Amino acid sequence: MNRMAAQQGVAGFLYPRTDPFDQRMLSVGDGHTVYVEQCGNPEGKPVVVFHGGPGGGCSPSMRRYFDPAVFRIVLFDQRGCGRSRPHASVTNNTSWHLVRDIELIRETLGIDRWMVFGGSWGATLALIYAQTHPEAVRHLILRGVFLMTQAELQWFYAGGAGKFWPDMWARFTKLIPEDEQDDLIAAYHKRLFCDDLMTQTRYARAWAAWENTLASIDNDGAGGDSPADYARAFARLENHYFTHAGWLDYDGQLLDQAHKIADIPGHIVQGRYDMICPPGSAYALHERWPASDLQLIPRAGHALSEPGISAALVKVMDRLRD
Repeated sequence: MNRMAAQQGVAGFLYPRTDPFDQRMLSVGDGHTVYVEQCGNPEGKPVVVFHGGPGGGCSPSMRRYFDPAVFRIVLFDQRGCGRSRPHASVTNNTSWHLVRDIELIRETLGIDRWMVFGGSWGATLALIYAQTHPEAVRHLILRGVFLMTQAELQWFYAGGAGKFWPDMWARFTKLIPEDEQDDLIAAYHKRLFCDDLMTQTRYARAWAAWENTLASIDNDGAGGDSPADYARAFARLENHYFTHAGWLDYDGQLLDQAHKIADIPGHIVQGRYDMICPPGSAYALHERWPASDLQLIPRAGHALSEPGISAALVKVMDRLRD
């Protein structure tokens, strides 16, 4: 499939555009208010979508992976990003705050158990949530698995992925003095959380550009800059979470505690050429989780919008619909 055909084909895999039947700002405490929406069938099978990042926010296209006649589709912007407020805030913003928010959303909407659909950081959060509240999860649908391990962070921020993208790696690292390049997460942290908004924005755009450039197998060279507000929330939240290793108790926790989701059926959809979250993590999770099905998608990278990944996810949800 050539690039133009692939781009045209993505929309063909998805359900038609749909509008929310419910939108609200939910106070979750700690000074945070999160945006929540519901689409599809109010009496349908509930499925909640966890967006990536951290800090990416949800988008209207995420509604389109589900048959709106069958599913009650719940989307929300995690603390500090999208339409949630305060914007780009990392105060009282940890994985465990998000788990608490998710439970509040479920209880507020009167949902007993739901399917959980998440990709990249959304897959990480889905695993954290399911291992904490397995009784609330009917099914897990994961894409581009990220287990929040030091090995994965080293791959992306210590030169592993940079060996495949040396030109883009040079753009990402040259903003940092050589004596700080041994820890780029820490070096960017210092600038993303300085007192100067222009400096924050400059480094936020560079942080977002490094990740966005590697997201799709069809990318070849740098893309355009992200809007300043989006980049600032995305970079600050992502860096904040990575600095603290997702607030997990120890490295490798999600894989080690896979037994907690042993009775939850799941599907894993993984791009074979994912440069951001290499397939080794998805494969290792599948090996520890016998109730899971793993699909490695050829000629696909990381992005949700990859044609092969979109097609596979819609097929999974159609099987669950039926």
